[in-house]
Amino acid sequence: MRITTPARRHALVALGVTATLALTACAGTSSTAGNPAPKVDVSTTIPSDPVTLTLAYTNDPPTKALIDGFTKKHPNVTIKPQMTPFNDYIKSIKLAMSSDAAPDIAQYNPGAMNSLVPAGLILDLGPWAKAYGWNTKFPPASLEVLSSDKSAKQFGTGGLYAAPGGLSVLGVFYNKKIVKEAPKTLAEFEAAMKQAKDAGHTPLSNGALQVGGFHLWNALLNVTGDVADYRSWVYGKPGSTIENPAALKATQMLTDWAKKGYISSSASATADADALASFAKGGSAFLITGNWAASTLETEMGNDVGFFLMPTESADKPANVASGASVAYAISAKSKNPNVAAAFLDYLGSPEAAKIEFDGGFMPVDTKTEVGAQGLRSEIATVFAQVAQNNGIVPFPDFASPGMIDKLTPGIQGLINDKMAPDAFLRSLQESWDAHHGS
Repeated sequence: MRITTPARRHALVALGVTATLALTACAGTSSTAGNPAPKVDVSTTIPSDPVTLTLAYTNDPPTKALIDGFTKKHPNVTIKPQMTPFNDYIKSIKLAMSSDAAPDIAQYNPGAMNSLVPAGLILDLGPWAKAYGWNTKFPPASLEVLSSDKSAKQFGTGGLYAAPGGLSVLGVFYNKKIVKEAPKTLAEFEAAMKQAKDAGHTPLSNGALQVGGFHLWNALLNVTGDVADYRSWVYGKPGSTIENPAALKATQMLTDWAKKGYISSSASATADADALASFAKGGSAFLITGNWAASTLETEMGNDVGFFLMPTESADKPANVASGASVAYAISAKSKNPNVAAAFLDYLGSPEAAKIEFDGGFMPVDTKTEVGAQGLRSEIATVFAQVAQNNGIVPFPDFASPGMIDKLTPGIQGLINDKMAPDAFLRSLQESWDAHHGS
């Protein structure tokens, strides 16, 4: 699931006790309560004295393994992990970051947790990004979505408030017993679904009860629309709109597929986990979800499962845009050791961390590191590297406004069950966007 599991990388400058860099830059946060913003003398030096950090996180990123990798390199540093289930984490993180016992590092989701920015509770990481060269280590798109203005209403500009620690990519898994070759165009994909249906198979498993429905819509929009226009809308750029011909085309296509029986009406009552389980047991030809499903599918299906990005309308234009998200980490404005915390974030972009991230089910932040993938995960890693290196990672649509997910999920259900028209669906999304960003 996007906001609960998701994940993005490049070459590392070795971190060590002897690594030093004298800097005059200072890091700080904005202040909304009239208090002076904290200032930090930025350094890439890790002190030799004992340092203890706390790290708050949620769900299943390979956080503990990454902590072990970093502290093995720096045995004087202790990082204490604090795991909280996602729903509780989102509800409690602002209070936790406001407290005198705030964690030094916190897993950050720009869609659900951006109130930490205007509250001045997390540091602008721009000075460390410059010191460590993160603009060349991390895929640019993975940093864009973690950047915002001080109001946190517009992404892709302003300060950098987190660093990625594992990336994800949305694509199409297919059952090789039913589909012999990955479709290369949208028309071929639709034809393959029709062929599967005619042969008595379910064409597409989908969990529209949760996020699976809008993942399908988003995958279509990635190949029918203009990536710059889509990014502008999700990032909150003034004047942006989702009520455009490309989005209407993607929405109409989803509606048509439902009418043709490629998407079952029962999808609206199907959870993501159930859609995954059905596909894994051979119950359908295709499943649209992220790389986080790979481990389960490899275990259940072995060599009978493959992966491709949603194809474009023309075979001459290969797919190089895909939605994804990063497991990201921010530094508390109250941390007494922000330079050590920043060193940990830098470690997340190292080749060593890349292997840990990949083994943990995420795409590595360092997209050029050889991770030794085979089979299904090799297919995913290959297409993901092409997307990342072409700056083709785009955010999921629920980042566009705090209430967007509450429009996307029921809206897709309405489209699948012919209870909502495509233009009305897009209007509902834009109304949520306008309410947050201003029309």
